[in-house]
Amino acid sequence: MRIPRIYLPVPLARHTSVELDERTRRHVVQVLRVKVGEPLIIFNGQGGEYEATLSRVDKRCASVQTGQFHDIDRESSLTTRLGLGISKGDRMDYALQKAVELGVSLITPLFTEHCVVQLNASRQQKKLAHWQAVVTSACEQCGRNILPPVHIPLAFESWLATTGGDRLILDPGSTQYLADTELAGDGITLCIGPEGGFSQAELNQACAAGFSPVSLGPRVLRTETAAIGALAVIQSRWGDLG
Repeated sequence: MRIPRIYLPVPLARHTSVELDERTRRHVVQVLRVKVGEPLIIFNGQGGEYEATLSRVDKRCASVQTGQFHDIDRESSLTTRLGLGISKGDRMDYALQKAVELGVSLITPLFTEHCVVQLNASRQQKKLAHWQAVVTSACEQCGRNILPPVHIPLAFESWLATTGGDRLILDPGSTQYLADTELAGDGITLCIGPEGGFSQAELNQACAAGFSPVSLGPRVLRTETAAIGALAVIQSRWGDLG
C-alpha cells in the first residue's frame, strides 16, 4: 500500500512531535482515514522527506512523530520556467497539476489578450493561494520534495522582459516542431497561451523578445493538453523523462 505523503510548512527534525494544522488534520484523518500508528511521509518543501507515524488524534488536534530523514531529490536536472496564459477553472488547475508532475521549476500565470479571466486584487490573492495549493497537492502525489513557486500573475508583455535562457512559445501555426528544436542548454522558458491562444501581436512581441515559435504537430491542442504535451517532449528530450 502506498504511504501518504503530506506537506507541512514548518521546521522539521528527526524524532520530534509535530502538530498538524486544521486543514492537514482533516485531510489526514477524515479524507485519507489514516489511523494512529500508521505511517506517513512528511516534507516541508526544503528538500528531503521524513518517515513519520500518526501519533495522536483528538477531536480538534492531531500530531505526527517523525523518524528517519531521507535526503531524496526527485527534481529534474533541467530548469523549466513556464509562463501560462490564465484559463478558466479546472483547465488551469489541471495544467498546473500536470506541469508539476512533469518537473516544471516555476510557473507564472499570464494575462493575455485572449484571457477571459478577470482578477481584481482580492480575487488575485485568492487565486494565487488556490493555485499554490494545487501545486502542493501535486507534489504530495508525485513525490517531489521541492515546491515550484507560482509567481504573481503578470501581463504578458511585462513577463517577456523577465525571461532568459532558451525561450520557446507555442504557436500551432509554426512549422518548427518542438521535438526538432536545438537548444543551447541554459534552461528553458516555455510560454503557452490560454483558450484562444496568442494574438498575432503577442507572437510578434515574443519573437522580438527572443522567443522561438514552435508547435507540437498538425493538430490544435487545448491549453491544458498543450502544457502536458510540451513539457513531456521537453523532459523526454532534454530532461529526465525516460
